[in-house]
Amino acid sequence: QVQLVESGGDLVQPGGSLRLSCTASGRIFGIYPMGWYRQAPGKQRELVGTILPNGGTNYADSVQGRFSISRNNAKKEVNLQMNSLKPEDTAIYYCWMTMFQRDFWGQGTQVTVSA
Repeated sequence: QVQLVESGGDLVQPGGSLRLSCTASGRIFGIYPMGWYRQAPGKQRELVGTILPNGGTNYADSVQGRFSISRNNAKKEVNLQMNSLKPEDTAIYYCWMTMFQRDFWGQGTQVTVSA
């Protein structure tokens, strides 16, 4: 099976920065698309951004220019650098990976943006 473990969630003030990390382990054969989703209270889970094995990225309009995704294929790791954080960025952030047309999810890490 595949496990995704996130870290880095915290309480941060508006305008601040935070870096989330996710490490994949288990029966992973190759390099696959990874990324981040988030779910705010009372809302549906939404895409934050994704990164392809070749490093190509895609971001939601709401985070474009503020968030940046990177990956380390050797470590099976994906990171999310979040800058200029806003209160509306408050959510549980989930790591995601797709492999052989199956989606895998981490358990989530809480990000709270508040003064």
